[in-house]
Amino acid sequence: MTPLEERISYSFRNPRLLEEALTHPSVRHESQRDTFDNQRLEFLGDAVLQLVMTERLYRHFDEEAEGRLTKLRSRLVSRDTLRTYAVAIGLGSHLKLGRGEEASGGRDRTSTLGDGFEALIGAIYLDGGLEEARRFVLEQAKGDLEQIDEAPVDINPKGELQELLQSISPTSPIYEVIGQSGPEHDKVFVVEARWGGIVLGKGSGRNKKQAETVAAEEALRARLWEKKSA
Repeated sequence: MTPLEERISYSFRNPRLLEEALTHPSVRHESQRDTFDNQRLEFLGDAVLQLVMTERLYRHFDEEAEGRLTKLRSRLVSRDTLRTYAVAIGLGSHLKLGRGEEASGGRDRTSTLGDGFEALIGAIYLDGGLEEARRFVLEQAKGDLEQIDEAPVDINPKGELQELLQSISPTSPIYEVIGQSGPEHDKVFVVEARWGGIVLGKGSGRNKKQAETVAAEEALRARLWEKKSA
């Protein structure tokens, strides 16, 4: 197995598919030869990714309307999200880039990493079938899916809270960890959202980001800043 295969816990029966998934179009453009790149696999992988995430959300949120499910899916398949997944498996270091793309920082570029990640999904789908592709996608998205399961919002609560409060005052809300519990591998964090000397909301989660999101959601429901200004 290659280091990347070990990282993703999948061994390709057809190594050429992995090579194709890792080959950026800049290699073909610079060589001026009729060889493969990862664009076709990216096209396929995007469809597989959409299917896997759509099915996961459909089955888990069985009472949600189409519009809300669409917004939740958009969070899970955005370019920024795919870049995060690609970085987590060290995909950038395995990509084959043309010299120009390499020199311009392509190995860390969001679009390059996102496209490469989708191409890898497409390659796994062709090599091992839908079940293997589903396993890979859901494993990489595990943390985000858990966060959505606990706080299934179709907005950015922290962003909305900040926008609302800055329409009143230039001061931004702050988030402070006020407690944590549990073993090192399964901690629960408790966070308060504060603004203007008042506690707007409190939230808990398996990481600080998740706890902050829940605190912002509580603040949006309580709207305590309105009582202060009344």
